[in-house]
Amino acid sequence: MKKSIFSLGLATLVFAGACQQFKTGEGGLQYKIVKDNGQPKAQTGDLLSVNMTVTTDRDSLLSSTYKIGLPQIINIAADSLPGLYPGDYNSMFKMLGEGDSAVFKLNLDTMAAKTMQPKPDFADHYVTFSVKVNKHFKKGELTDSALYAEVNTYFDGEIEKLRSSEEGKINDYIKKNNLEPLKTTSGLQYIITEEGKGEKPVAGDTVKVNYTGALVATGDVFDTSIKEVAEKNNTYNPMRPYEPAKFAIGVRQVIPGWDEGLLLLPKGSKAKLIIPSELGYGERGDGRGIIPPFAPLVFDIELIDVIKPVANDTTAQDNTAK
Repeated sequence: MKKSIFSLGLATLVFAGACQQFKTGEGGLQYKIVKDNGQPKAQTGDLLSVNMTVTTDRDSLLSSTYKIGLPQIINIAADSLPGLYPGDYNSMFKMLGEGDSAVFKLNLDTMAAKTMQPKPDFADHYVTFSVKVNKHFKKGELTDSALYAEVNTYFDGEIEKLRSSEEGKINDYIKKNNLEPLKTTSGLQYIITEEGKGEKPVAGDTVKVNYTGALVATGDVFDTSIKEVAEKNNTYNPMRPYEPAKFAIGVRQVIPGWDEGLLLLPKGSKAKLIIPSELGYGERGDGRGIIPPFAPLVFDIELIDVIKPVANDTTAQDNTAK
């Protein structure tokens, strides 16, 4: 449900912005104010909670708070800081207040010239920011500790929204995909889509697994061992090998949902694991902003091989010692 609301909000913002012409502001910054809520604009030292998408002029999505499910906190810096210039990233947010929304086009050629840094290679000329301000934290006479206490309280509330919505996301996913999973006492849910003929692994065995992992809430694939899947979902990384993962099972080398789920599968099986955050990345997420806090995950798994541990050759060890 949250995804639908966010998507609708983003679509409305983009559509409204498309009906206007870009204006040119200080330093050549191009912008459209989609909504001016009439509130005070951000000043140096203030912080803004924003929802934002960042896209390139190659039609590539660089980031989206809507996908993560958490807003981003923007710190309004002083213009005198090194590397800042009129019309830069910092300038964009100084044009906004609480409830405002806007679209900005940041010129990368200008940025490179002003900062004396290499031009990024992920776009040709522009990066577009579609921004909606949720809340404005005003520095005023507040100490830094008091200001950040306000932000922390606010963000705790956003995290709580994710926590309380997790069960609903899982139920919606199951209903939408017409699934009838089995459920363990831990909360893991699974469907064996193709049952293998081999034996099940036990703790300490090494397994070889092909997998694709996605966020339950959005369906976005965040990792896979299969090259074709990575290419299809725009997650391909030429610097990594695409091959079955190999690891010891049941000894905490992977998330608990994998440890538990793979022990249920005979060798050769294919299955779908629906993993609540408690058995995944928990209340902190993955720390990279890819898997947010309290994010349920779904993995399509193929258990390719089960390798038994090799017993220690104590005779050889004794002979070596002698």
